[in-house]
Amino acid sequence: MAASVWKGSISLGLVSVPIKLFSAARYSHVSFHEVHRECGHRVQHQLYCPYDRRVVSRDEIVMGYELDEDKMVIVGRDELKKLQPASSSSMEILQFVKLADVDPIYFETSYFSVPEEAGRRGYTLLMETMNELKVAAIAQVTMHQRERTVILRPYQGGLTLHTLYYPNEIREVAGYGKNKATNLKKPEIALAEQFAKDLIEPFRPEQYHDEYQERVKKLIESKNKGTAAPKPEKTPRLAPVVDLMTALKQSIANKGARAKASAAEFARHSRARKSA
Repeated sequence: MAASVWKGSISLGLVSVPIKLFSAARYSHVSFHEVHRECGHRVQHQLYCPYDRRVVSRDEIVMGYELDEDKMVIVGRDELKKLQPASSSSMEILQFVKLADVDPIYFETSYFSVPEEAGRRGYTLLMETMNELKVAAIAQVTMHQRERTVILRPYQGGLTLHTLYYPNEIREVAGYGKNKATNLKKPEIALAEQFAKDLIEPFRPEQYHDEYQERVKKLIESKNKGTAAPKPEKTPRLAPVVDLMTALKQSIANKGARAKASAAEFARHSRARKSA
């Protein structure tokens, strides 16, 4: 099993449920190294102090907070550890909410919680209660030297935890939500709804894959074997839509062909994964 990222207890009143948290997902991609073009060997990044004009070792590094350009306050890790709140080892449930009431924009990172042997009954009781009431739990926990608001929800027989952004961390973008057109016509809306309704179907995450990463892997394989590199896919040039009605009608007409092509592509990838 992977290493846990947090160990402590879920606290609900006087009930304490010991758990461990594990990362639920991670970004997957083809990883490259930085190498010296002349010899092909990996390069090393060194820590350099421009004041002393020398390379420094890792054990010489401490943390500093910059007050202004010429003043740095040095803070030790042990000093920060002494300031950690109770939530560094105990995750207190503050309230229960309907999951639909929490906008997905607040969701940050996902974790699986696994109960310790002594906490199985309490863990199951909490999960079944939340399932029955169809609610999620809001709690606070300190992770990676930050006190985070988190949401716990039942998921596939366990409790999944998501860290949440604070409201002040949600950015504002000038013009967002303020550029809506006011001259849409009813036939345009009807055609758009028809097109969208025909595309509604259950979410199946297994049908989506990263085609770019697959092409990168093929490129690496071709360079390793000395064969021809894969041909780049042509990027369609989309002209600005002038007539919405014409564009929507054409989209509906083309939809059937695209659906068949997508189904064939999905079947091809399914066969490739099974044979791998």
